[in-house]
Amino acid sequence: MTVGYSKRPRLDKLGVEPGMRVSILGVADAAFRRELATRTREVSEGRARRDSALVFYGVDDARRLARLAALRGQIARDGAIWVVWPKGRKHISENMIRDAALAAGLVDIKVVAFSETLSGLKLVIPVAQR
Repeated sequence: MTVGYSKRPRLDKLGVEPGMRVSILGVADAAFRRELATRTREVSEGRARRDSALVFYGVDDARRLARLAALRGQIARDGAIWVVWPKGRKHISENMIRDAALAAGLVDIKVVAFSETLSGLKLVIPVAQR
């Protein structure tokens, strides 16, 4: 599946590699789950597995951003958290996510159109702290 102006497949844009350990929390996208199944069987749903290479964390409310600090502890040192949120909402924005990420000791490095209705912001542990 391709989304937005990029013609690259969504999993490629998100950096999902074959066999990668992935966790999904709060992302209700059946097509995404089917895509993931073509690339890895190491998928945990509902809770983040320790040493996940990627965590996809769906938020529809800024209060849920407080969980970023706990999720930071679940990713591999060179892993990432993709925060996925509804496009065009005033109660949750890219800047709110960035602020919460910084407070949790994370930095953003990439933004994508996750789907027609969702955006994604990739957060990582700063290189100096790995």
